[in-house]
Parts: sequence; structure tokens; C-alpha cells
Amino acid sequence: MKEQMKERLERFVARLPDRDLDAVLVSAPENRRYLSGFSGSAGQLLISRDRAVLATDSRYSEQATNQASEFEVHQVRGGWGWLLEELEESGVKRVGFESQDMTVSSYNSLLDAIKAESGLSGISLIPVAGLADDQRIIKDGNELGLLQRAIDASDAAMETVCPAIAEGMTEREVAWRMEMAMRDAGADTISFDTIVAAGPNGAMAHHQPTDRAIQRGEPIVIDMGAKVGGYCSDITRTVIVGEPDEMFHKIYGIVLGAQLTAINTVQIGMTGEECDSLARDVIAESGYGDNFGHSLGHGVGLAIHENPRVSPKSTDSLDFNTVFTVEPGIYISGWGGVRIEDIVILGEDGATPLSKASK
Repeated sequence: MKEQMKERLERFVARLPDRDLDAVLVSAPENRRYLSGFSGSAGQLLISRDRAVLATDSRYSEQATNQASEFEVHQVRGGWGWLLEELEESGVKRVGFESQDMTVSSYNSLLDAIKAESGLSGISLIPVAGLADDQRIIKDGNELGLLQRAIDASDAAMETVCPAIAEGMTEREVAWRMEMAMRDAGADTISFDTIVAAGPNGAMAHHQPTDRAIQRGEPIVIDMGAKVGGYCSDITRTVIVGEPDEMFHKIYGIVLGAQLTAINTVQIGMTGEECDSLARDVIAESGYGDNFGHSLGHGVGLAIHENPRVSPKSTDSLDFNTVFTVEPGIYISGWGGVRIEDIVILGEDGATPLSKASK
């Protein structure tokens, strides 16, 4: 793992000249963890061409020292004082910052702090959204191992809980059983709030579980994920208590067909938009194009939603070993919804599903 962390940092530093940067201030939690190995909830990285510093407070300084072997760990009390000292000592001028993470308020306070220091004249703050995020798209072997463990935990929960869902159970009860089952299967925690949407509630793609009792014959959309070692899984299944009716068979068949079409025909080098259209066209040709309003998928890793984006306007390239979700759905007001989601990895022979739960 130490060698992998060193290699990640070296690759990041090697990209600084391409952006005409002397250093980058990394603040996004997932990027901080990816580049340093530090899993605490507070801290920032300053990475230059010849130095790597991790600043955190007293709660995490020992943890950071143990986890971030490639970084100088500085214990700080807050504010920008530590950064101003580092900038003055290093002499860097063009400093990138993660504009997708830093708030306007934080940016303004940093800019004011720099302007107030006479020794820091000539420093420019450059927005560099995506610099670390894009590096995270292709997972190394350790990342894939943790990701698979998270996927296995959510698969196991689906296989354990879905057959036990009974009429009269509430959405909240099913969600809680799923979360317990994921932890029993090895999850550290959940990767996002579990979605259980029964009957008409399934027409809301991100419905929050309620005390509504599940009824026989209605679709139940379950979307959940586990987290292991910081890495997230994401899976959706649509199940039913009792015998499905003709409507359920019809909608489920269209959605499953759209998903399998995308998984079986996506190729290396396609854009996110091209992959999205593989499934979207199937649903549109079946007459339900207006009932599929969200993107087909997204990358997944340290964040539950990350690059590449698999959506109608995405120009992101789907390259070798790219990991992303494929999750078409149809949502009908007053009836409910059907969504089926799996994480896949893209190889020379196409996409291979990493999740194996029954569908």
C-alpha cells in the first residue's frame, strides 16, 4: 500500500507542469484520502513539485502521521497561518485550489490573508477542479479489492433481506434490515441513505423510507450501498411481494432489457453520452422515454458519485478499467417505478458486472 500511495502522489505532481502550477491546495475529502491515505475528517494538503504537507488539528495529528507516510504532518489550530508560512518558505507563485470544493467564503478569506502579507506578493490562486478527481477514475488493484468487498456486502444484504420482505413491513423496517445485513456482511458503514420506495413512492427516484406498509403486488425499489475501507458500492433492485401483474412484467422487462443492452454493447472509448443512449434508446422505443429522467450511471469509488459521468450530455471517455454504474429506470406517477443498477468494470471484451445479486 505504501508504494501505491507514493505512486499516486508522484503521478499527481507530474501533472502540475501541464497546468502551469507550482503547488496545489487539496481540500476535497476524497482527494485528500486518495493522495495521502489519511482517512480523518479534517485536514488539507499542500502539494508542490518537491514537497507534500498535510495540515490537520490535534484530534488527527497522530492518525495522520501513521497513515500519510509520504507527507510532512503539521498540527494546526485553524485559519490560514500554516499555509501562509508554507507559501512564503517555499516561494511558490501559482497555487491551484479545488474550486469544486472550496466555498466562496473560504476563497475570499484566503485571498485576503495572502494580500495582507507583504512577503506573499505575486501569488496567484488558480482553480483546478478535476485534477485529482480525474486521476481517481482508473482504480488500482488495492482500490478494486476494497470496492469489490463493498459490492459483496451489499450483494449479500440483497440476497438475505429481499426474500424475507413480507406484506405489512414498512419501508423503514426494510431499510434498517438492509443496513444491518450489510454490516453483518463486512461493511464499515453505508455509502448513502438507503432508499426503499414501495408502490407509488417508487415514482420518486430518491424517495426516503417512511412508515408506509408494503402491500402485495406492488413494486418495491431498493437502492443502497455499503462502504469498506472508504470505497462505496451502489446497487438497486426492484422486487415484489406476491405475484407480479402484467404491468410489472412489462415495465421490468423494458428496464432489464435496457440495462443488459448497455452492459453488453458498451465499448472502450465511448463517451458517457454514447453509453447512456444505449439504454435510453431502448426505453424510448418502448414508449417510456419521458419516464426515464435521470442519467444512466456514474463512476463510483471513494465518493458514491464521481467521474466518469454516464449521462445524455457527458463527454467523459469510458476507458480501460473504468468503473461505473448502469442504472436505467422507468417511473410512473401513481403506480411506482422500476430501477435496476449494477456496478461494472470496462475491459477489452466489454463491461463485466461486479455486483452479482439476483435480479
